[in-house]
Amino acid sequence: MVYFSGLVGLLLILTAEARIGNSSESSFCTESRECLLYDLVCKNDDYEVRHYDSVKWVSTEEECYFMDKATYTAFGRLFKYITGSNEAGVNIDMTTPVTVKIEEKKRLWQSSVFTLSFLLPSDYQMTPPQPTDESVYFTETPDMNVYVRSYGGWMMSLTSGVNSMLLKRDLDKVQATYNKDYHYAVGYDSPMKILNRHNEVWYMVEGEPVCPTSS
Repeated sequence: MVYFSGLVGLLLILTAEARIGNSSESSFCTESRECLLYDLVCKNDDYEVRHYDSVKWVSTEEECYFMDKATYTAFGRLFKYITGSNEAGVNIDMTTPVTVKIEEKKRLWQSSVFTLSFLLPSDYQMTPPQPTDESVYFTETPDMNVYVRSYGGWMMSLTSGVNSMLLKRDLDKVQATYNKDYHYAVGYDSPMKILNRHNEVWYMVEGEPVCPTSS
């Protein structure tokens, strides 16, 4: 029984490390040692479908009218966590990507809650140190399929909004079903990087993913 429990534990650790791997395995991750990896389900000229395993993140929320201001404040909060503001007092490697969960049903004159998340490195997927800031907490994304649209430049309220609209248009065109309550703005680069930046919009697939052949 002890041997079996140990084997199960080892498999869980290997599974976690298998999906948060060396950044050399991804062309998007150029500034971090580890990156969130995925399996490509299918792809066409407009978008791709990816499969992600369940992983843990450290997250915080900020209510604001614009994503740009919310992410600036929330990023500082999470950066403090990975640079020692945790109960173990340890520094944690930065990983990629950084995600921002954005509510869909937002009117222009209403503020919205933006949830910023840092991916926890493989070494801390099982037992991350507890935050000292009560507004910082852990989340876990499920095993999931995701519709993805990629774009370059800078991830801002305007560019993120335009690309989420374009992805929704393409998905609705092929009658794909997806979660319309929220989407993710996903960034892979630090502010210091100027060229060859990579950003994404994610919508969670519902039912079977739709990925028609490119025309």
